[in-house]
Amino acid sequence: MHIYDFDIVWREFVWGAIAGAFGEGMMHPIDTIKTRIQSQVLLSGSQSQKSIVQMVQTVWVADGLRVVGFYRGIAPGITGSLATGATYFGFIESTKKWIEESHPNLGGHWAHFIAGAVGDTLGSFVYVPCEVMKQRMQVQGSSNSWNSAIMKDKMQMKSGAEMYGYYTGMFQAGHSIWKEQGLKGLYAGYWSTLARDVPFAGLMVRNVISDLAAD
Repeated sequence: MHIYDFDIVWREFVWGAIAGAFGEGMMHPIDTIKTRIQSQVLLSGSQSQKSIVQMVQTVWVADGLRVVGFYRGIAPGITGSLATGATYFGFIESTKKWIEESHPNLGGHWAHFIAGAVGDTLGSFVYVPCEVMKQRMQVQGSSNSWNSAIMKDKMQMKSGAEMYGYYTGMFQAGHSIWKEQGLKGLYAGYWSTLARDVPFAGLMVRNVISDLAAD
């Protein structure tokens, strides 16, 4: 690989990581509200669903606009987005060139699709464990509410599973999940995540590059 090509690849890695982290940081409060809304039946044991406005008020009253409120789980969220952005954008161009040179019969569109799919798949090895940690930290609320005996009883009755402890940070969460559940816990939902994201990533790269080429 020429020095010029090497610089381009690393530049795409860096800017991809920055873009992923910036997007996660900006949208994390909305993601927190979404995750809590999706998990509220499990957490409360009630069939009544809170609206978006009601959930925002609930988070605000419990935690306020702090890292432990709307931004709970931001560390694993940004870490996962850094990895995904870097691998996704960093591997697209190099993978696309390799496919076009080694398998010219695949054609441009297939090369773009595979490059996007490969980039997203590689990023998923870091993204999925970070997503598991992030979502668990998002739904747990404040330490007082999480350690409430009433909430524990409701969750145990609803899920039939033993309750996990309160996570104080990303590394403690990762260590706790690894200790209690191993890789299976950290990679919960891995295949369903790939089934959702990989085709989307491949199609997005294919369509974006095709649009740019047309312009």
